[in-house]
Amino acid sequence: MIRARRVTADALHQDRSAPRAPVAAATLAAALLTVAGCSDGLFSSDPAYGRRISEERLRRIEAVSMETLKKTEQTAPEANSQTIRSRFEGLEQVALAIQECRASALEHNLDLKVAVVSPAIAQQQLSREEAKFESTFVTRALWAETDSPTSSELNSAQSQFGQIEPSVRIPLRTGGTAAVALPMSRAKNNNPFTTLNPAYESDLEFSISQPLLRGAGTRANQASIRIASYNEQAEEARTKLEVIRQLAAVDRSYWQLFEARQALDVTQQQYELALAQLQRAERRVNAGQVGEIEVTRAQAGLSQRLDGIIQAQNLVLQRQRELKRIMNMPDLPIESVTLIDTATAPDPVEYQIDRPQLTAAALSNRMELLELELRLAADAATIDFEHNNALPLFTLDYTYRVNGLGSTYKESVRVASENNFEDWTLGLNAEIPLGNEQARSRIREAILRRIQRLSTKEARELSIRQEVLDAIDNIEQNWQRILASRQSVILNTRLLQAEQRQFDVGASTSTDVLDAATNLAQAQLDEIRALTAYQIAQVDLAFATGTLLGAGKIDWSPVPAPDADTPAPEEVLPE
Repeated sequence: MIRARRVTADALHQDRSAPRAPVAAATLAAALLTVAGCSDGLFSSDPAYGRRISEERLRRIEAVSMETLKKTEQTAPEANSQTIRSRFEGLEQVALAIQECRASALEHNLDLKVAVVSPAIAQQQLSREEAKFESTFVTRALWAETDSPTSSELNSAQSQFGQIEPSVRIPLRTGGTAAVALPMSRAKNNNPFTTLNPAYESDLEFSISQPLLRGAGTRANQASIRIASYNEQAEEARTKLEVIRQLAAVDRSYWQLFEARQALDVTQQQYELALAQLQRAERRVNAGQVGEIEVTRAQAGLSQRLDGIIQAQNLVLQRQRELKRIMNMPDLPIESVTLIDTATAPDPVEYQIDRPQLTAAALSNRMELLELELRLAADAATIDFEHNNALPLFTLDYTYRVNGLGSTYKESVRVASENNFEDWTLGLNAEIPLGNEQARSRIREAILRRIQRLSTKEARELSIRQEVLDAIDNIEQNWQRILASRQSVILNTRLLQAEQRQFDVGASTSTDVLDAATNLAQAQLDEIRALTAYQIAQVDLAFATGTLLGAGKIDWSPVPAPDADTPAPEEVLPE
């Protein structure tokens, strides 16, 4: 909520003219606010809230003017063709093969570092569920002294009672709980008729409590372990999918950078052609063979090529910055001006793809489907568990006790070891819900979740089939594009050469030559785009089938679990 307070001139005048409060009163008020845990200040002294950031830092939005960002000490150099064309000259370049980019992404990609933590978290959740059957050592100690008036000499007025009861509680996988206890006590009073004063008791007690319906059996009590196990495997399947996705992103970014660099070479070549045409036109004008208009046309065409170089250079920078981000290579940060040279060249080969076989392989390999299968298994375990929770609760309790008593602790232990005094109890507790609608609602909810996930699985299977078929169509289409664009490059090269010869004999104009050069550039760009699209289509097809493009295999593992004794890191907030 945003609150505003309007301050009038009278209020300001009153504030200025009001007498100042004594310093002691102000100090006392500040102390009271601190004790009360006031949260409106810059920082809070209450450890329950931790450090408080100032409201100005949190709520004020600063404005920036472009005027403050411009250079003031030196002016930008005047733009010219030589400066623009030599923008990348002298910069350090590094040649990277696509395999090196994948390796760097596997080691340094931040999204993968985030993804591999999820399976480790799921492993700890499974470990937590497995640990619920660990035994527990329990100790209970009691000391009591009473001093109360009595109406009979048979009762004690003053007494002392001390007890200590160490025990081990053992959760059973059948749902029950077993316990072994050694209760020991000492009692002393001022009753003259007490036989043993003080009296020591040393007992040995065995007890078991076992549910008979709700919560009974290993299947019901190990349901949480099965669910956690399914969830752990589902997280690993999701992480594997993320590894495939990130490596596919590396391949796509790599080929997009290849396309941008090749497009820059084409624009540079077009500039050289336009410059050659300008020189050719100037020679013919100087020879009096054509009019001055031909030079103007050639100059206009040269200017247009310069704009294309600028745009192509910017695209190269953006594409390689994206690749640097995905690789996250330490010696090649995203801010570096080092240029990436794509050392791996495309190798277009026509493929004859078996559509049914590849679709079946995709349905078998895709991690989304495996994750859904594991989630469905967890849903089935949840439904089974909720059915068990809907049963009435009958609990059977049994206790066996060996008693020992004596005037000393040693004597009480001896009596207990002879096993002359023993007792046992057997009890049955029943809890039957009337209506049981809450448990039935949980069962219906679990069943509906499974039905929803089954529909999701069917929809995902249909989507995967579509992705595979679309990827196959893209491969076949882009192969035809490669063939068509190569033929177009050959024909437009001949056309350009013909137009240049026509211009030399005065049968053509600079505009015709530049148009032919533009058509050639467009054909070359179409070929580059077709080659890039063909490579990316192969990446998409591999991703659609749940695999990676290439001959190498990838093995990944979750991050190792940290030491549980490691202290928690301190709260770190910006200043």
